[in-house]
Amino acid sequence: MAKITSFDVVPLRIPFQDGSAGVGLMPTKWTHLDFALVRLQSEDGSVGWGDAFAYNCRTAVCAALEDMVKPLILGLDVEPTSTWLTAVNEELQKRLHLHGRYGITTFAISAVDIALWDLAAKQAGQSLATFLGGAKRAELPAYASLVRYSEPDLVARFCEQAAHEGYKTVKLHEITVPAIQKARETLGQDIALMTDVNCNWSVAEARDILPEMKNLGLYWVEEPVFPPDDAETLAKLEADFGVAMASGENACTAVEFARVVPWITFPQPSVTKVGGVTEFIKVCDLAVTHRKTVMPHAPYFGPGYWATIQIMAARPECRLFERFFVWPELHLSQDIPLPVDGAISVPDGVGLGFEPDEDVIARFRV
Repeated sequence: MAKITSFDVVPLRIPFQDGSAGVGLMPTKWTHLDFALVRLQSEDGSVGWGDAFAYNCRTAVCAALEDMVKPLILGLDVEPTSTWLTAVNEELQKRLHLHGRYGITTFAISAVDIALWDLAAKQAGQSLATFLGGAKRAELPAYASLVRYSEPDLVARFCEQAAHEGYKTVKLHEITVPAIQKARETLGQDIALMTDVNCNWSVAEARDILPEMKNLGLYWVEEPVFPPDDAETLAKLEADFGVAMASGENACTAVEFARVVPWITFPQPSVTKVGGVTEFIKVCDLAVTHRKTVMPHAPYFGPGYWATIQIMAARPECRLFERFFVWPELHLSQDIPLPVDGAISVPDGVGLGFEPDEDVIARFRV
């Protein structure tokens, strides 16, 4: 065992391009990727990296990490076992439940949990996938997750680009029928298509639009109505219209997923939101119990990106990797495993396989 001797919070803001007007997905115009990284170091020199969901909430998440989580982690003796890691996650949830069970609190816990799993796997001399029980795949199918363009011509342009890059599956974030129709027209029938509505439809609107989604052969419709965890409504829409429903990117901990997984076809845990690797694995176990397929939420480029790949390699109930179809000014690591012809190679280094470029961190640190 080795004590954790340093806990550093690393806030970053990296500009990105996506070809859109930058409006529609976030509360304000979206032009930068926010990161709230955690760097843990133990007395044996091992370093673990973690990643909290931080888009438009970086300041709050970093404050939660510094003020709420850091005092509970410094000085811990790391035991490279899944039992110890699960116990630490549970203790963090218990000690911090007065600050809220979900949202910012769980985003912060997620970052530390990812870093602890990275650290433990490194101390064991294994990749995270191996540490989780063994890599079942060396390559993962990926889909292109496009931003919301709204204009059908822009939708067509970026669908064409995704198809040219070899993706066999494309996800939109479009909420109007003409934009979605244009995507299907552009991609043809050989490329799977889905759309993330981000809760923009009322139930009445969903009932009007879903027949057309069925006609267009959508693979799934994601979070069509608010609230996104109204699983019974999602199940009824799926049953009534024959279109698979996906949800879960905004659900935190397996407690929430236990309410959702039995009702929907595709649960979507996000490792940077759900409670880290620990809670993600619990969601995978729920999916296996209920015979559901996990479609991880992963529109980020920090350690959570690598963690998602490693988990998916170890857990075959996870099907498709989500590659956010945007272009950061620089990546945190030059070794980021980006899709080639719609597939990602799983890194086989120790831990997550993530080692950041310190020059990039210095340049974009807030």
